[in-house]
Amino acid sequence: MRNAPERSDKCPWGKEPKREDPLKEKSFSFSLRIIKLHNYLINTHREYILSKQILRSGTAIGALVREAKYAQSKADFLHKLTIALKEANETYYWLELLHQSDYIDDTMFQSIQPDIDTLLSLLIASTKTVKNKQ
Repeated sequence: MRNAPERSDKCPWGKEPKREDPLKEKSFSFSLRIIKLHNYLINTHREYILSKQILRSGTAIGALVREAKYAQSKADFLHKLTIALKEANETYYWLELLHQSDYIDDTMFQSIQPDIDTLLSLLIASTKTVKNKQ
């Protein structure tokens, strides 16, 4: 009986090496936070309009990043990332509006603000990189 070769990250039939994708990971984590914020707004403030807006734009970021992974072309990839950037900017608007209208307090806003800032920075850098390669 032959001994099967050990699986390794370099082995083609072994486990794929895991490459970190900060944009994918951060956008997914951010989507989860937005869902929790949406639930908080509904359950605590009975706020349905703004909470629906931020739920839509905040979760769209991660969905578009995932879509971009299987884009049909470089142009399609750039298009999806650009839309994700627009959604991130819109989400920032809703967060500021919720903060300024006292639906979320300073602590809540300061907790989520670095996350949206990071997403915006990553998306801006990614779109610039793709544009420079075209």
